[in-house]
Amino acid sequence: MTSVELPEQLAEIRNEFLELEEKDRLLLLLEFANELPALPARFEDHPDLLERVVECQSPVYIFVEVDEAGAVHLHATAPRESPTTRGFVSIIAQGVEGLTVEQALAVPDDYPSSLGITRAVSPLRMRGMTAMLARTKRQLRALAAA
Repeated sequence: MTSVELPEQLAEIRNEFLELEEKDRLLLLLEFANELPALPARFEDHPDLLERVVECQSPVYIFVEVDEAGAVHLHATAPRESPTTRGFVSIIAQGVEGLTVEQALAVPDDYPSSLGITRAVSPLRMRGMTAMLARTKRQLRALAAA
């Protein structure tokens, strides 16, 4: 998939990172961490609906749903004391928000590495972000098959 084919919000996020000097990209990641929305109240009584992303060092939980109009929504939680991880999950959540299932499944698996932060964060953290995207896609495939 070429960058031209990326859904608009994912291309915008990537471009925001690439327009910054490498040293400033972590600051943008922290901004994304602060933008991760709280889980909807309906999850408070059903934490079992959330799937743990075990590849992440921090406890990250996600739940993907598709509304009646076919739009994707990713709900996630990550600890405030793990801002890098929160930033990653916020990017994925904002990036897939409102996409069709087909658009979300077409996001390149290596999208996280296109943000230009691979030298600023550890390979383990990059694997965590890649795993978040992979879990999102796996949940979407399961929903589409149901």
